[in-house]
Amino acid sequence: MSDEPKPHPPVEDQEQHVDRSVLIGLGGRWVTDWALRLAILLVAGWLVSRIGGALWVGILPILLALIISTVLWPPTGWMVRHKVPKSLAALLSIVGALGLLSGVIALIAPSIVQQSVQLADQTSEAIGEVQDWLRGPPLNIRDEQLDGVLDQLSSTLQDRGDQIASGVFSGVSAVGSLLVTLVLVLVLTFFFIKDGPRFLPFVRRNTGRTAGRHLTEVLTRAWNTLGGYIRAQAIVSFVDAVLIGLALVILGVPLAWALAVITFIAGFIPIVGAFTAGALAVLIALVANGFTTAIIVLVVIIAVQQIEGNVLQPILQSRAMNLHPGVILLGVAAGSTLFGIIGAFLAVPILAVVAVVIRYINEQIDLRTGDVTASDLASATDEGRLTAWLGEMSSSRFAALRKSSTAIMAGMIDERPDIAPPGSTAVGGVPAGAPGGAGASPSGGHAEAGGDASATAPPMSEELPPEPGVVDSKAVTGRRPSPREEEAARPNPLRRFGRFLARRLGG
Repeated sequence: MSDEPKPHPPVEDQEQHVDRSVLIGLGGRWVTDWALRLAILLVAGWLVSRIGGALWVGILPILLALIISTVLWPPTGWMVRHKVPKSLAALLSIVGALGLLSGVIALIAPSIVQQSVQLADQTSEAIGEVQDWLRGPPLNIRDEQLDGVLDQLSSTLQDRGDQIASGVFSGVSAVGSLLVTLVLVLVLTFFFIKDGPRFLPFVRRNTGRTAGRHLTEVLTRAWNTLGGYIRAQAIVSFVDAVLIGLALVILGVPLAWALAVITFIAGFIPIVGAFTAGALAVLIALVANGFTTAIIVLVVIIAVQQIEGNVLQPILQSRAMNLHPGVILLGVAAGSTLFGIIGAFLAVPILAVVAVVIRYINEQIDLRTGDVTASDLASATDEGRLTAWLGEMSSSRFAALRKSSTAIMAGMIDERPDIAPPGSTAVGGVPAGAPGGAGASPSGGHAEAGGDASATAPPMSEELPPEPGVVDSKAVTGRRPSPREEEAARPNPLRRFGRFLARRLGG
Protein backbone atom coordinates (compact mmCIF):
# COMPACT_ATOMS: atom_id res chain seq x y z
CA MET A 1 0.00 0.00 0.00
CA SER A 2 1.70 3.19 -1.19
CA ASP A 3 0.72 6.70 -0.10
CA GLU A 4 1.62 8.19 -3.49
CA PRO A 5 -1.43 9.56 -5.32
CA LYS A 6 -2.45 7.57 -8.36
CA PRO A 7 -2.46 9.47 -11.67
CA HIS A 8 -5.86 10.36 -12.98
CA PRO A 9 -6.91 8.70 -16.27
CA PRO A 10 -6.34 10.95 -19.25
CA VAL A 11 -9.30 13.04 -20.22
CA GLU A 12 -10.32 12.29 -23.76
CA ASP A 13 -10.41 15.21 -26.11
CA GLN A 14 -14.04 15.65 -27.11
CA GLU A 15 -13.01 17.32 -30.36
CA GLN A 16 -11.36 14.10 -31.58
CA HIS A 17 -14.59 12.12 -31.38
CA VAL A 18 -17.98 12.43 -33.04
CA ASP A 19 -21.12 11.56 -31.19
CA ARG A 20 -23.03 8.60 -32.67
CA SER A 21 -26.26 10.56 -32.66
CA VAL A 22 -24.71 13.07 -35.07
CA LEU A 23 -23.78 10.34 -37.53
CA ILE A 24 -27.18 8.67 -37.21
CA GLY A 25 -28.86 12.02 -37.76
CA LEU A 26 -26.79 12.71 -40.86
CA GLY A 27 -27.60 9.25 -42.23
CA GLY A 28 -31.29 9.71 -41.54
CA ARG A 29 -31.25 13.11 -43.20
CA TRP A 30 -29.55 11.62 -46.28
CA VAL A 31 -32.15 8.84 -46.46
CA THR A 32 -35.08 11.23 -46.08
CA ASP A 33 -33.66 13.62 -48.69
CA TRP A 34 -33.34 10.86 -51.26
CA ALA A 35 -36.72 9.39 -50.30
CA LEU A 36 -38.28 12.78 -50.95
CA ARG A 37 -36.53 13.04 -54.30
CA LEU A 38 -37.68 9.54 -55.23
CA ALA A 39 -41.26 10.38 -54.24
CA ILE A 40 -41.16 13.51 -56.41
CA LEU A 41 -39.82 11.51 -59.36
CA LEU A 42 -42.52 8.86 -58.95
CA VAL A 43 -45.25 11.50 -58.82
CA ALA A 44 -43.79 13.19 -61.89
CA GLY A 45 -43.63 9.86 -63.72
CA TRP A 46 -47.25 9.12 -62.80
CA LEU A 47 -48.34 12.53 -64.10
CA VAL A 48 -46.40 12.02 -67.33
CA SER A 49 -47.99 8.59 -67.82
CA ARG A 50 -51.48 10.02 -67.23
CA ILE A 51 -50.89 12.88 -69.63
CA GLY A 52 -49.31 10.50 -72.16
CA GLY A 53 -52.29 8.15 -71.89
CA ALA A 54 -54.71 11.01 -72.50
CA LEU A 55 -52.70 12.21 -75.51
CA TRP A 56 -51.80 8.73 -76.80
CA VAL A 57 -53.96 9.19 -79.89
CA GLY A 58 -51.66 12.01 -80.97
CA ILE A 59 -48.39 10.64 -79.59
CA LEU A 60 -48.62 7.23 -81.29
CA PRO A 61 -48.64 8.58 -84.89
CA ILE A 62 -45.63 10.78 -84.09
CA LEU A 63 -43.62 7.84 -82.71
CA LEU A 64 -44.52 5.57 -85.63
CA ALA A 65 -43.74 8.34 -88.14
CA LEU A 66 -40.32 8.91 -86.55
CA ILE A 67 -39.48 5.20 -86.79
CA ILE A 68 -40.60 5.02 -90.42
CA SER A 69 -38.67 8.23 -91.18
CA THR A 70 -35.42 6.63 -90.01
CA VAL A 71 -35.95 3.94 -92.65
CA LEU A 72 -37.01 6.27 -95.47
CA TRP A 73 -34.51 9.06 -94.82
CA PRO A 74 -31.48 7.39 -96.54
CA PRO A 75 -33.18 7.09 -99.97
CA THR A 76 -34.71 10.56 -99.53
CA GLY A 77 -31.32 12.06 -98.67
CA TRP A 78 -29.74 10.30 -101.66
CA MET A 79 -32.33 11.78 -104.01
CA VAL A 80 -31.95 15.27 -102.48
CA ARG A 81 -28.17 15.10 -102.96
CA HIS A 82 -28.82 14.27 -106.62
CA LYS A 83 -30.82 17.48 -107.14
CA VAL A 84 -34.29 16.00 -106.67
CA PRO A 85 -36.64 18.48 -104.94
CA LYS A 86 -37.26 17.68 -101.29
CA SER A 87 -41.03 17.30 -101.62
CA LEU A 88 -40.73 15.00 -104.64
CA ALA A 89 -38.01 12.92 -102.96
CA ALA A 90 -40.12 12.45 -99.82
CA LEU A 91 -43.18 11.54 -101.90
CA LEU A 92 -41.24 9.02 -104.00
CA SER A 93 -39.82 7.36 -100.87
CA ILE A 94 -43.26 6.94 -99.30
CA VAL A 95 -44.87 5.72 -102.52
CA GLY A 96 -42.03 3.27 -103.09
CA ALA A 97 -42.36 1.86 -99.57
CA LEU A 98 -46.12 1.47 -99.96
CA GLY A 99 -45.61 -0.22 -103.34
CA LEU A 100 -43.12 -2.69 -101.84
CA LEU A 101 -45.48 -3.52 -98.99
CA SER A 102 -48.43 -3.96 -101.37
CA GLY A 103 -46.36 -6.24 -103.59
CA VAL A 104 -45.48 -8.53 -100.69
CA ILE A 105 -49.13 -8.74 -99.62
CA ALA A 106 -50.21 -9.47 -103.20
CA LEU A 107 -47.69 -12.30 -103.46
CA ILE A 108 -48.70 -14.11 -100.28
CA ALA A 109 -52.45 -13.43 -100.33
CA PRO A 110 -53.38 -16.17 -102.91
CA SER A 111 -51.46 -18.86 -101.00
CA ILE A 112 -53.15 -17.82 -97.75
CA VAL A 113 -56.60 -18.07 -99.32
CA GLN A 114 -55.91 -21.44 -100.94
CA GLN A 115 -54.18 -23.11 -98.02
CA SER A 116 -56.47 -21.79 -95.26
CA VAL A 117 -59.26 -24.23 -96.25
CA GLN A 118 -56.80 -27.13 -96.33
CA LEU A 119 -55.38 -26.09 -92.98
CA ALA A 120 -58.88 -25.92 -91.45
CA ASP A 121 -59.61 -29.48 -92.59
CA GLN A 122 -56.28 -30.67 -91.22
CA THR A 123 -57.04 -28.92 -87.94
CA SER A 124 -60.33 -30.83 -87.66
CA GLU A 125 -58.51 -34.10 -88.29
CA ALA A 126 -55.88 -33.17 -85.70
CA ILE A 127 -58.59 -32.45 -83.13
CA GLY A 128 -60.09 -35.90 -83.83
CA GLU A 129 -56.67 -37.50 -83.34
CA VAL A 130 -56.26 -35.67 -80.05
CA GLN A 131 -59.66 -36.96 -78.92
CA ASP A 132 -58.68 -40.52 -79.84
CA TRP A 133 -55.43 -40.10 -77.89
CA LEU A 134 -57.34 -38.82 -74.85
CA ARG A 135 -59.67 -41.85 -74.97
CA GLY A 136 -56.75 -44.27 -75.01
CA PRO A 137 -54.22 -45.14 -72.33
CA PRO A 138 -52.87 -43.78 -70.10
CA LEU A 139 -55.63 -41.14 -69.71
CA ASN A 140 -58.63 -43.33 -70.68
CA ILE A 141 -61.06 -40.41 -70.70
CA ARG A 142 -64.61 -41.55 -71.47
CA ASP A 143 -66.73 -40.14 -74.29
CA GLU A 144 -69.26 -38.79 -71.80
CA GLN A 145 -66.59 -36.63 -70.18
CA LEU A 146 -65.38 -35.28 -73.54
CA ASP A 147 -68.95 -34.54 -74.64
CA GLY A 148 -69.57 -32.75 -71.33
CA VAL A 149 -66.54 -30.54 -71.89
CA LEU A 150 -67.63 -29.72 -75.46
CA ASP A 151 -71.20 -28.96 -74.34
CA GLN A 152 -69.91 -26.66 -71.62
CA LEU A 153 -67.75 -24.88 -74.17
CA SER A 154 -70.64 -24.33 -76.58
CA SER A 155 -72.95 -23.10 -73.79
CA THR A 156 -70.27 -20.66 -72.65
CA LEU A 157 -69.98 -19.30 -76.18
CA GLN A 158 -73.75 -18.92 -76.44
CA ASP A 159 -74.00 -17.16 -73.10
CA ARG A 160 -71.31 -14.71 -74.12
CA GLY A 161 -72.71 -14.02 -77.55
CA ASP A 162 -73.53 -10.46 -76.61
CA GLN A 163 -69.98 -9.85 -75.51
CA ILE A 164 -68.64 -11.36 -78.71
CA ALA A 165 -70.97 -9.17 -80.79
CA SER A 166 -69.91 -6.05 -78.91
CA GLY A 167 -66.31 -7.10 -79.44
CA VAL A 168 -66.94 -7.33 -83.18
CA PHE A 169 -68.38 -3.81 -83.26
CA SER A 170 -65.50 -2.49 -81.19
CA GLY A 171 -63.17 -4.24 -83.61
CA VAL A 172 -64.84 -2.40 -86.49
CA SER A 173 -64.30 0.92 -84.71
CA ALA A 174 -60.70 -0.11 -83.98
CA VAL A 175 -60.18 -0.77 -87.69
CA GLY A 176 -61.54 2.71 -88.46
CA SER A 177 -59.21 4.23 -85.88
CA LEU A 178 -56.35 2.22 -87.37
CA LEU A 179 -57.01 3.64 -90.82
CA VAL A 180 -57.05 7.19 -89.47
CA THR A 181 -53.79 6.54 -87.61
CA LEU A 182 -52.14 5.12 -90.74
CA VAL A 183 -53.12 8.15 -92.81
CA LEU A 184 -51.82 10.48 -90.10
CA VAL A 185 -48.56 8.50 -89.89
CA LEU A 186 -48.03 8.81 -93.64
CA VAL A 187 -48.65 12.58 -93.58
CA LEU A 188 -46.30 13.10 -90.63
CA THR A 189 -43.65 10.91 -92.25
CA PHE A 190 -43.79 13.05 -95.38
CA PHE A 191 -43.18 16.24 -93.41
CA PHE A 192 -40.49 14.67 -91.23
CA ILE A 193 -38.34 13.48 -94.12
CA LYS A 194 -38.99 16.65 -96.13
CA ASP A 195 -38.31 19.24 -93.40
CA GLY A 196 -36.23 17.18 -90.99
CA PRO A 197 -32.90 19.06 -91.49
CA ARG A 198 -34.59 22.29 -90.38
CA PHE A 199 -35.50 20.92 -86.97
CA LEU A 200 -32.14 21.19 -85.20
CA PRO A 201 -31.51 24.83 -86.22
CA PHE A 202 -35.04 25.60 -84.99
CA VAL A 203 -34.21 23.98 -81.63
CA ARG A 204 -30.95 25.93 -81.26
CA ARG A 205 -32.66 29.18 -82.20
CA ASN A 206 -35.43 28.82 -79.62
CA THR A 207 -33.71 27.15 -76.66
CA GLY A 208 -30.60 29.27 -76.31
CA ARG A 209 -26.94 28.68 -76.90
CA THR A 210 -26.11 26.21 -74.13
CA ALA A 211 -29.31 24.16 -74.15
CA GLY A 212 -29.33 24.21 -77.96
CA ARG A 213 -25.87 22.64 -78.12
CA HIS A 214 -26.83 19.87 -75.70
CA LEU A 215 -30.13 19.17 -77.47
CA THR A 216 -28.45 19.13 -80.88
CA GLU A 217 -25.96 16.49 -79.77
CA VAL A 218 -28.49 14.36 -77.87
CA LEU A 219 -31.14 14.43 -80.61
CA THR A 220 -28.57 13.62 -83.30
CA ARG A 221 -27.28 10.67 -81.31
CA ALA A 222 -30.83 9.47 -80.66
CA TRP A 223 -31.68 9.74 -84.36
CA ASN A 224 -28.53 7.85 -85.39
CA THR A 225 -29.11 5.16 -82.77
CA LEU A 226 -32.77 4.75 -83.65
CA GLY A 227 -32.07 4.60 -87.38
CA GLY A 228 -29.20 2.16 -86.91
CA TYR A 229 -31.33 -0.09 -84.70
CA ILE A 230 -34.29 -0.16 -87.09
CA ARG A 231 -32.14 -0.84 -90.15
CA ALA A 232 -30.06 -3.51 -88.39
CA GLN A 233 -33.16 -5.17 -86.97
CA ALA A 234 -34.77 -5.13 -90.43
CA ILE A 235 -31.76 -6.94 -91.89
CA VAL A 236 -31.73 -9.49 -89.06
CA SER A 237 -35.48 -10.08 -89.36
CA PHE A 238 -35.21 -10.42 -93.13
CA VAL A 239 -32.49 -13.07 -92.82
CA ASP A 240 -34.57 -14.95 -90.24
CA ALA A 241 -37.68 -14.79 -92.41
CA VAL A 242 -35.87 -16.02 -95.53
CA LEU A 243 -34.14 -18.95 -93.79
CA ILE A 244 -37.21 -20.07 -91.85
CA GLY A 245 -39.48 -19.53 -94.87
CA LEU A 246 -37.25 -21.68 -97.11
CA ALA A 247 -37.20 -24.43 -94.49
CA LEU A 248 -41.01 -24.36 -94.24
CA VAL A 249 -41.37 -24.45 -98.04
CA ILE A 250 -38.97 -27.39 -98.34
CA LEU A 251 -40.82 -29.29 -95.60
CA GLY A 252 -44.18 -28.58 -97.25
CA VAL A 253 -45.69 -26.70 -94.31
CA PRO A 254 -48.86 -24.77 -95.27
CA LEU A 255 -48.79 -20.95 -95.16
CA ALA A 256 -44.98 -21.02 -95.38
CA TRP A 257 -44.55 -17.54 -96.91
CA ALA A 258 -47.21 -16.05 -94.65
CA LEU A 259 -45.30 -17.45 -91.67
CA ALA A 260 -42.11 -15.93 -93.12
CA VAL A 261 -43.77 -12.50 -93.25
CA ILE A 262 -45.02 -12.95 -89.67
CA THR A 263 -41.46 -13.88 -88.63
CA PHE A 264 -40.12 -10.70 -90.27
CA ILE A 265 -42.63 -8.48 -88.51
CA ALA A 266 -42.24 -10.26 -85.16
CA GLY A 267 -38.47 -9.77 -85.37
CA PHE A 268 -38.94 -6.11 -84.41
CA ILE A 269 -40.17 -7.27 -80.99
CA PRO A 270 -37.02 -8.84 -79.47
CA ILE A 271 -37.22 -12.15 -77.60
CA VAL A 272 -41.02 -12.23 -77.38
CA GLY A 273 -41.61 -11.78 -81.13
CA ALA A 274 -39.21 -14.54 -82.15
CA PHE A 275 -40.71 -16.93 -79.59
CA THR A 276 -44.28 -16.22 -80.71
CA ALA A 277 -43.56 -16.55 -84.45
CA GLY A 278 -41.58 -19.75 -83.88
CA ALA A 279 -44.32 -21.30 -81.74
CA LEU A 280 -46.92 -20.51 -84.42
CA ALA A 281 -44.78 -22.13 -87.13
CA VAL A 282 -44.22 -25.25 -85.03
CA LEU A 283 -47.92 -25.51 -84.20
CA ILE A 284 -48.98 -25.30 -87.86
CA ALA A 285 -46.32 -27.85 -88.83
CA LEU A 286 -47.59 -30.18 -86.08
CA VAL A 287 -51.21 -29.88 -87.20
CA ALA A 288 -50.54 -30.12 -90.93
CA ASN A 289 -47.51 -32.41 -91.27
CA GLY A 290 -47.18 -34.35 -88.05
CA PHE A 291 -44.83 -34.64 -85.10
CA THR A 292 -41.62 -35.31 -87.05
CA THR A 293 -41.96 -32.23 -89.24
CA ALA A 294 -42.76 -30.10 -86.20
CA ILE A 295 -39.53 -31.27 -84.49
CA ILE A 296 -37.52 -30.46 -87.63
CA VAL A 297 -39.09 -26.99 -87.81
CA LEU A 298 -38.30 -26.41 -84.14
CA VAL A 299 -34.64 -27.37 -84.67
CA VAL A 300 -34.38 -25.07 -87.72
CA ILE A 301 -35.91 -22.14 -85.81
CA ILE A 302 -33.55 -22.63 -82.83
CA ALA A 303 -30.54 -22.83 -85.17
CA VAL A 304 -31.55 -19.66 -87.02
CA GLN A 305 -32.13 -17.82 -83.75
CA GLN A 306 -28.68 -18.84 -82.53
CA ILE A 307 -27.07 -17.57 -85.74
CA GLU A 308 -28.98 -14.32 -85.36
CA GLY A 309 -28.08 -13.77 -81.72
CA ASN A 310 -24.41 -14.79 -81.91
CA VAL A 311 -23.37 -13.66 -85.41
CA LEU A 312 -25.70 -11.13 -87.04
CA GLN A 313 -26.61 -8.86 -84.15
CA PRO A 314 -23.04 -8.34 -82.84
CA ILE A 315 -21.93 -7.43 -86.37
CA LEU A 316 -24.82 -5.19 -87.40
CA GLN A 317 -25.64 -3.47 -84.12
CA SER A 318 -23.09 -1.21 -82.48
CA ARG A 319 -22.05 -1.66 -78.87
CA ALA A 320 -23.68 1.64 -77.92
CA MET A 321 -27.05 0.23 -78.96
CA ASN A 322 -26.86 -3.12 -77.18
CA LEU A 323 -29.00 -3.39 -74.09
CA HIS A 324 -29.00 -6.17 -71.55
CA PRO A 325 -31.54 -8.89 -72.43
CA GLY A 326 -33.13 -8.51 -69.00
CA VAL A 327 -33.75 -4.81 -69.63
CA ILE A 328 -35.20 -5.58 -73.06
CA LEU A 329 -37.48 -8.28 -71.67
CA LEU A 330 -38.76 -6.01 -68.89
CA GLY A 331 -39.30 -3.17 -71.36
CA VAL A 332 -41.22 -5.36 -73.80
CA ALA A 333 -43.33 -6.78 -70.95
CA ALA A 334 -44.13 -3.30 -69.63
CA GLY A 335 -44.92 -1.95 -73.10
CA SER A 336 -47.18 -4.87 -73.99
CA THR A 337 -49.00 -4.60 -70.64
CA LEU A 338 -49.63 -0.87 -71.02
CA PHE A 339 -50.26 -0.53 -74.76
CA GLY A 340 -50.55 -4.04 -76.22
CA ILE A 341 -48.72 -5.05 -79.40
CA ILE A 342 -47.87 -1.43 -80.26
CA GLY A 343 -46.29 -1.00 -76.83
CA ALA A 344 -44.19 -4.14 -77.27
CA PHE A 345 -43.05 -2.87 -80.69
CA LEU A 346 -42.12 0.60 -79.39
CA ALA A 347 -40.50 -0.58 -76.15
CA VAL A 348 -36.99 -1.25 -77.48
CA PRO A 349 -36.69 1.95 -79.59
CA ILE A 350 -37.80 4.02 -76.60
CA LEU A 351 -35.34 2.17 -74.34
CA ALA A 352 -32.58 2.82 -76.88
CA VAL A 353 -33.29 6.58 -76.88
CA VAL A 354 -33.44 6.65 -73.07
CA ALA A 355 -30.09 4.83 -72.97
CA VAL A 356 -28.60 7.49 -75.28
CA VAL A 357 -29.77 10.28 -72.97
CA ILE A 358 -28.43 8.53 -69.86
CA ARG A 359 -25.06 7.90 -71.52
CA TYR A 360 -24.82 11.55 -72.57
CA ILE A 361 -25.55 12.74 -69.03
CA ASN A 362 -22.89 10.38 -67.69
CA GLU A 363 -20.39 11.73 -70.22
CA GLN A 364 -21.05 15.31 -69.12
CA ILE A 365 -20.61 14.33 -65.48
CA ASP A 366 -17.35 12.50 -66.27
CA LEU A 367 -16.07 15.54 -68.18
CA ARG A 368 -16.69 17.84 -65.24
CA THR A 369 -15.18 15.45 -62.71
CA GLY A 370 -12.10 15.03 -64.89
CA ASP A 371 -12.54 11.27 -65.43
CA VAL A 372 -12.52 11.65 -69.23
CA THR A 373 -11.44 14.26 -71.75
CA ALA A 374 -13.15 15.57 -74.85
CA SER A 375 -10.84 13.50 -77.06
CA ASP A 376 -12.09 10.32 -75.36
CA LEU A 377 -15.67 10.92 -76.55
CA ALA A 378 -17.16 10.31 -80.00
CA SER A 379 -19.35 13.35 -80.56
CA ALA A 380 -21.87 13.27 -83.39
CA THR A 381 -21.97 17.01 -84.14
CA ASP A 382 -19.73 20.08 -83.99
CA GLU A 383 -21.97 21.40 -81.20
CA GLY A 384 -21.31 18.21 -79.25
CA ARG A 385 -17.54 18.58 -79.67
CA LEU A 386 -17.71 22.20 -78.50
CA THR A 387 -19.83 21.22 -75.49
CA ALA A 388 -17.40 18.43 -74.60
CA TRP A 389 -14.45 20.84 -74.79
CA LEU A 390 -16.23 23.38 -72.59
CA GLY A 391 -17.11 20.67 -70.08
CA GLU A 392 -13.49 19.51 -70.06
CA MET A 393 -12.20 23.04 -69.45
CA SER A 394 -14.61 23.49 -66.56
CA SER A 395 -13.41 20.34 -64.79
CA SER A 396 -11.34 20.54 -61.64
CA ARG A 397 -8.35 18.86 -63.24
CA PHE A 398 -7.71 21.97 -65.38
CA ALA A 399 -7.87 24.46 -62.50
CA ALA A 400 -4.08 24.66 -62.27
CA LEU A 401 -3.77 25.16 -66.04
CA ARG A 402 -6.33 27.97 -66.02
CA LYS A 403 -4.59 29.62 -63.06
CA SER A 404 -1.22 29.41 -64.78
CA SER A 405 -2.54 30.86 -68.04
CA THR A 406 -4.16 33.69 -66.07
CA ALA A 407 -0.84 34.52 -64.39
CA ILE A 408 1.06 34.47 -67.70
CA MET A 409 -1.52 36.75 -69.32
CA ALA A 410 -1.32 39.12 -66.35
CA GLY A 411 2.45 39.39 -66.76
CA MET A 412 2.05 40.10 -70.48
CA ILE A 413 -0.43 42.88 -69.72
CA ASP A 414 1.99 44.32 -67.12
CA GLU A 415 4.61 44.67 -69.85
CA ARG A 416 2.26 45.69 -72.67
CA PRO A 417 -0.95 47.33 -71.41
CA ASP A 418 -2.15 47.83 -74.98
CA ILE A 419 -3.04 44.12 -75.34
CA ALA A 420 -5.51 44.26 -72.43
CA PRO A 421 -9.13 43.88 -73.57
CA PRO A 422 -11.29 46.98 -73.12
CA GLY A 423 -12.94 47.27 -69.72
CA SER A 424 -10.56 44.87 -67.97
CA THR A 425 -9.57 45.73 -64.42
CA ALA A 426 -7.17 44.32 -61.91
CA VAL A 427 -7.36 43.44 -58.29
CA GLY A 428 -8.50 46.34 -56.21
CA GLY A 429 -9.74 48.25 -59.22
CA VAL A 430 -6.25 49.05 -60.56
CA PRO A 431 -6.33 49.26 -64.36
CA ALA A 432 -4.83 46.33 -66.20
CA GLY A 433 -1.24 47.02 -67.07
CA ALA A 434 -0.49 49.13 -64.02
CA PRO A 435 2.12 47.86 -61.60
CA GLY A 436 0.61 45.14 -59.58
CA GLY A 437 -2.38 45.01 -61.95
CA ALA A 438 -3.88 41.90 -63.33
CA GLY A 439 -4.59 40.55 -66.75
CA ALA A 440 -7.21 38.53 -68.44
CA SER A 441 -7.59 34.82 -68.62
CA PRO A 442 -7.76 33.34 -72.11
CA SER A 443 -11.40 32.53 -71.67
CA GLY A 444 -12.35 35.96 -70.45
CA GLY A 445 -13.72 34.36 -67.30
CA HIS A 446 -13.45 35.03 -63.62
CA ALA A 447 -10.30 35.39 -61.53
CA GLU A 448 -8.97 32.06 -60.39
CA ALA A 449 -8.68 31.41 -56.71
CA GLY A 450 -5.04 31.47 -55.72
CA GLY A 451 -3.97 33.19 -58.95
CA ASP A 452 -1.87 36.28 -59.32
CA ALA A 453 -4.32 38.32 -61.25
CA SER A 454 -7.97 38.60 -61.82
CA ALA A 455 -9.48 37.76 -65.16
CA THR A 456 -10.93 40.28 -67.52
CA ALA A 457 -14.60 40.93 -67.11
CA PRO A 458 -17.18 42.44 -69.45
CA PRO A 459 -17.95 46.14 -68.93
CA MET A 460 -21.26 45.24 -67.21
CA SER A 461 -19.70 42.57 -64.96
CA GLU A 462 -21.73 41.40 -62.04
CA GLU A 463 -18.58 40.50 -60.06
CA LEU A 464 -18.36 42.16 -56.67
CA PRO A 465 -15.19 44.13 -55.89
CA PRO A 466 -12.70 42.37 -53.64
CA GLU A 467 -13.39 42.67 -49.95
CA PRO A 468 -11.06 45.00 -48.02
CA GLY A 469 -8.52 43.49 -45.65
CA VAL A 470 -9.15 43.09 -41.96
CA VAL A 471 -7.98 46.18 -40.08
CA ASP A 472 -5.42 45.46 -37.38
CA SER A 473 -6.46 47.32 -34.20
CA LYS A 474 -2.84 47.33 -32.99
CA ALA A 475 -1.48 48.95 -36.14
CA VAL A 476 -0.60 52.63 -35.89
CA THR A 477 -1.33 53.60 -39.45
CA GLY A 478 -2.55 51.95 -42.64
CA ARG A 479 -4.43 48.69 -42.95
CA ARG A 480 -3.63 45.04 -43.39
CA PRO A 481 -3.89 43.95 -47.04
CA SER A 482 -6.43 41.35 -48.00
CA PRO A 483 -5.27 37.80 -48.88
CA ARG A 484 -5.89 38.44 -52.59
CA GLU A 485 -3.76 41.57 -52.51
CA GLU A 486 -1.02 39.73 -50.65
CA GLU A 487 -1.16 36.96 -53.24
CA ALA A 488 -1.04 39.49 -56.09
CA ALA A 489 1.95 41.33 -54.57
CA ARG A 490 3.92 38.11 -54.08
CA PRO A 491 6.49 37.47 -56.84
CA ASN A 492 5.43 34.78 -59.27
CA PRO A 493 7.68 33.11 -61.87
CA LEU A 494 4.76 32.58 -64.27
CA ARG A 495 3.98 36.30 -64.20
CA ARG A 496 7.66 37.10 -64.82
CA PHE A 497 7.54 34.64 -67.73
CA GLY A 498 4.54 36.56 -69.10
CA ARG A 499 6.51 39.80 -68.97
CA PHE A 500 9.45 38.12 -70.70
CA LEU A 501 7.14 36.67 -73.37
CA ALA A 502 5.61 40.10 -73.99
CA ARG A 503 9.06 41.67 -74.43
CA ARG A 504 10.09 38.96 -76.89
CA LEU A 505 6.86 39.25 -78.86
CA GLY A 506 7.28 43.04 -78.93
CA GLY A 507 10.68 42.52 -80.51
